[in-house]
Amino acid sequence: MTIKTNKEGSVLTVAIEGKLDTRTAPELEEMLKDSLDGITKLVLDLKELVYISSAGLRIVVTAEQTMEKQGEMVIRNVNEDVMNIFEVTGFVDALNIE
Repeated sequence: MTIKTNKEGSVLTVAIEGKLDTRTAPELEEMLKDSLDGITKLVLDLKELVYISSAGLRIVVTAEQTMEKQGEMVIRNVNEDVMNIFEVTGFVDALNIE
């Protein structure tokens, strides 16, 4: 997994490439924990994310809960395979997916 970030003012865009699974989720969790202070909008760009496991979903939901308290979170560029996982798990209804 590769994580690329871009911060513009209080907007943080995080692009995730590869697989977000049990092995890689802690890296994203730590990065978000260290990066969300003062952020009012978090954009997760999943264009290059090819797989997300339950561990990855947990990180996404935790980020959503954090951002509900301080602003908003938007998920963009979700490919068909990852969108299917969001739909099957019901997360599509709980997340702001553009």
